[in-house]
Amino acid sequence: MSNRVVCREASHAGSWYTASGSQLNAQLEGWLSQAQSANGPARAIIAPHAGYTYCGACAAHAYKQVDPSITRRVFILGPSHHVPLSRCALSPAEIYRTPLYDLRIDQKVYADLWKTGMFERMSLQTDEDEHSIEMHLPYTAKAMESHKDNFSIVPVLVGALSESKEQEYGKLLSKYLADPSNLFVISSDFCHWGQRFRYTYYDEAQGEIYRSIENLDKMGMGIIEQLDPISFSNYLKKYHNTICGRHPIGVLLNAVAELKKNGVDMNFSFLNYAQSSQCRNWQDSSVSYAAGALIVH
Repeated sequence: MSNRVVCREASHAGSWYTASGSQLNAQLEGWLSQAQSANGPARAIIAPHAGYTYCGACAAHAYKQVDPSITRRVFILGPSHHVPLSRCALSPAEIYRTPLYDLRIDQKVYADLWKTGMFERMSLQTDEDEHSIEMHLPYTAKAMESHKDNFSIVPVLVGALSESKEQEYGKLLSKYLADPSNLFVISSDFCHWGQRFRYTYYDEAQGEIYRSIENLDKMGMGIIEQLDPISFSNYLKKYHNTICGRHPIGVLLNAVAELKKNGVDMNFSFLNYAQSSQCRNWQDSSVSYAAGALIVH
């Protein structure tokens, strides 16, 4: 009897984004056509993971920086929303389905990561319940479509890591970040503001609530652009901004810090910022989205 290939279904298709491949393709093309290419291919991007009606346009600014001709592996680091996890976890699947085409998990890299003893194995149920990685699969498929048979993906579910664990995972993944044939996708939304998120920080000096949120987010984005993991940790401790992908971002910043020690010259810049709606009173709520790219010189 042959072993059945384990597939992760596109569980959020039909709700968070369209399940129609042709419709999805047209939407992604539309958003990408509105975004500009910045300077040089991205080695890593930060992009949001909300429903595409909210953040599809924002995410395009990050995916526009991907060069499919050099990319052979796409690492996707997403935060865990539903299961308590203090480490990072790997998927039990071999194939991730999308309405565009199926993506293959890189079993060789997975075996290498597994050997470190630093990873847990998530269940297929946990994998399919989680949206933080899945929301990057259609965009990854679209960005890579011209080389769709020549690349694989490395999905990593990132738990609520301590600063020292962020450093350990950053160190471990830095050797992959050093390789120009790898792309890192860091999945994160920015501020979740409102009573339903139990976060209502407001600096009246900024004017309307949505301006205070933007100022807070852009302060954090500026700190990420400095590529200093300690400053980012301090910012989170001070303001408690509800950046859901703070741990994946922390891992990236620590991987970058490791490469900088070895003299690699890099810079990160944010290319787009958006909010799901503009908060003006205490009953309102919104989620912020930011897209940016790390360029290695």
